[in-house]
Amino acid sequence: MPGSIRRHAMLSKPEPFIGRLARIGLILMVGCVGLAWGGLNAKRGAASDVFRDIESHLLRFETFSPATAAATLDGVAAQRLSGCDTHAQRALLLLEIPLAYASLQSGAVQEFDRRSRSLDARARQTLSCNPRDSFVWLVLFGLSTGRGLVDKNSFDLLRMSYETSPYEAWVAARRVTVAVPLILSAPEPLRERILAEFQYLVRMRFTEMPVRVYLNAPPSVRTLLQARIDQLGAKEKETFAAALKRLS
Repeated sequence: MPGSIRRHAMLSKPEPFIGRLARIGLILMVGCVGLAWGGLNAKRGAASDVFRDIESHLLRFETFSPATAAATLDGVAAQRLSGCDTHAQRALLLLEIPLAYASLQSGAVQEFDRRSRSLDARARQTLSCNPRDSFVWLVLFGLSTGRGLVDKNSFDLLRMSYETSPYEAWVAARRVTVAVPLILSAPEPLRERILAEFQYLVRMRFTEMPVRVYLNAPPSVRTLLQARIDQLGAKEKETFAAALKRLS
């Protein structure tokens, strides 16, 4: 992805609201539930099957402990995987995103650079085999905004994520967390897609991520989101209100 990382600016100055939420989006792409799993051994059976199992857990918004995730990423099994093994590479992306986020939050610049480069390389390798993987396009968008790059090139990555999977719930639930905080900077056609997907998730009762985004949104963004909530039916509004009360 083009552009240099503005490391010292990010770590030494108070970041603007949009930048802070873009960084939060990196971790929300993975999930909100922290399960400290240990004892993972990729030697059990075929490595590809093991990583497919990891992917299935992570897609349910479960997470591994940082130590286990790091050991898995650095293990021999991960290094030997084919770049075209989409499910395995997706599992590794999901494992590494929280590690990149944690290093960014702690100010570990070199570690963030290493994780960021690793994610970028893995994502691009995966796209070379499967250019219609919407989640990988979303990862690249999250990396771009996490580096402080919010421009046409960044939004082109988000647009590709929408075009390759407009209404796939597991992708949409993650996409809304990184797209909504940047909606006021997005081009108008993309802004409409962001709002439509937010509304779609609420309509389909995938409310937790939309509610978290709503709670963290500034008044100007919350007004846009509320307008979409107001268009929903009574049952959908009730479900959203209940989730809002529970999570706030």
